[in-house]
Amino acid sequence: MSIEKAVSLLDDMVRPFEGIEQIDLGACVGRTLAMEIRTPISLPPFDASAMDGYAIRIDKDTPTNRFEVIGESLAGHPFEGTVDTHQCTRIFTGAMLADGANAVVLQEDVKQSGDFVVVDPEQVLRVDMNVRRKGSEIMQEDVLLDAGEVISDFHVGLLASCGIETVKVKRKPVVAVFSTGDELQDPGNELETGQIYDSNRISLHQLLRHHAVEIVDLGRIPDDPAETRARLQEASGEADLLLTSGGVSVGDSDYVRPAVEALGTLTFWNIALKPGKPLAVGRIQDCLFFGLPGNPVSAVVTYLLFVNRALELLTNTKTQDPLKLTATLTNQVRHSIGRREYQRGRLEQKNGRLHVKAVTDQSSNRLTSFANANCLIEVDEAVGDLSSGTVVQVVLLNQRSSHIWTL
Repeated sequence: MSIEKAVSLLDDMVRPFEGIEQIDLGACVGRTLAMEIRTPISLPPFDASAMDGYAIRIDKDTPTNRFEVIGESLAGHPFEGTVDTHQCTRIFTGAMLADGANAVVLQEDVKQSGDFVVVDPEQVLRVDMNVRRKGSEIMQEDVLLDAGEVISDFHVGLLASCGIETVKVKRKPVVAVFSTGDELQDPGNELETGQIYDSNRISLHQLLRHHAVEIVDLGRIPDDPAETRARLQEASGEADLLLTSGGVSVGDSDYVRPAVEALGTLTFWNIALKPGKPLAVGRIQDCLFFGLPGNPVSAVVTYLLFVNRALELLTNTKTQDPLKLTATLTNQVRHSIGRREYQRGRLEQKNGRLHVKAVTDQSSNRLTSFANANCLIEVDEAVGDLSSGTVVQVVLLNQRSSHIWTL
């Protein structure tokens, strides 16, 4: 099945859940707005000066460049009188304009003589110069944020500037996570012969933390069909989304997919994707199910392409396709026609142009390929090997959101 077909099926099968809560502004970053927010005030809430200088009244009938200083307006301490023709007030950035004032002359463009200032005759005076008019950013009752927006760090400052202290958001989805396989051992314990450490479960936990979710860690399930079915049934009763890794291929010990088919429905399985072909998606009762591949890189890639989108759909978040950039390959990429491939790459900027190098080993079991990567190189299913110099599309891997992206 093509990726586009799988995404279309996913969009059709995921139903947004109910549940709204009102939370404080300080706790809302990463949450999805349940309804639109209209601003209770205009921004700015009054006519304000954009610079330090003198607030004047420009009257076309009586042009002048000499004004009497009748007072002072500071931020938080406005002048309470009225400015008439030939009058002005000393004013500072952000301070409120007095009644009658309609322009601000910069302090460096005037000369003061006693209680008067004279504006440089070469300075052209015009109404609204250096003035931030009331509502010039946003007017009272205008839509500030739409329903479905994920609240960012920057949104919080905007909401606070409008005096908003609480917001209504969608409740957090409950996501249950477990790994499968007799060969797995938790980090910190000694490996027995034939065992490997379970990296998928903790990797998925950390990826999920980029969403506002409640994570339920269900540990590991051994390769036992009866226990697999029992654990899946129990987990589906307490979660909105059930996330497993391993056990969804066609091996003799792969019991997860048959258990899902027995307990619920399997919507799709086997995607024309590399890495990540054995992805199983379905539903157990009201719980959405994702059976990710056991190979660590495959688990991460299928999470990024499909689970992220499902979490957005569950909370009625505005879905967005991954941002793709164009870059030039600096080494050869091996690829067999038939499946779309996402190879780990290192994106760099040289002389104002983007260049990308595929990391050395693209095996789906090697997480080290992610350690040196900052992007995924998208290789279309219809093309074969790509030579150095080929222009490709890349998808950026998430970096710390509090920092500007650097290459």
